[in-house]
Amino acid sequence: MAFVSFLGRLLFVSVFILSAYQEYNEFGVDGGPRAKSLSPKFNVFSKHFTTQTGFQLPHVEIKHLVLATIVMKGLGSFFFVFGSSLGAIILLLHQAFTAPILYDFYNYDADKKEFAQLFVKFTQNLALLGALLFFIGMKNSMPRRSPKKKVSKTKTN
Repeated sequence: MAFVSFLGRLLFVSVFILSAYQEYNEFGVDGGPRAKSLSPKFNVFSKHFTTQTGFQLPHVEIKHLVLATIVMKGLGSFFFVFGSSLGAIILLLHQAFTAPILYDFYNYDADKKEFAQLFVKFTQNLALLGALLFFIGMKNSMPRRSPKKKVSKTKTN
């Protein structure tokens, strides 16, 4: 059963590993194509965030954000494969922060083609988020094994 669990975690994490590998290969000096597509979306998100909350997001280099997502995917995947809740939490944070920025369906009208495409991708990321929450919940609900204590025998005289 442990092998099946390991294999399931490995298959689940393959989504993150493959996307991190692709982003790493395309990274380059300027952050690659991911940085070019992320820049306008992040600007719209930061303006939307500022108007809704009144707080200004600090200026961040987009290539540093792309690098941070690659590192989070890599580290989170590594820890998650070996059954660590820390890996699931890292991947959970990655999903929670990047999904609303990358898949900004809320900036389009419902009858537009882009809305449907982005909404489907966003809901797929919500499914991954739910699976990570399920893993963390199951991991925390299982009782930890405690070593069996040896029962000392009383001496009879």
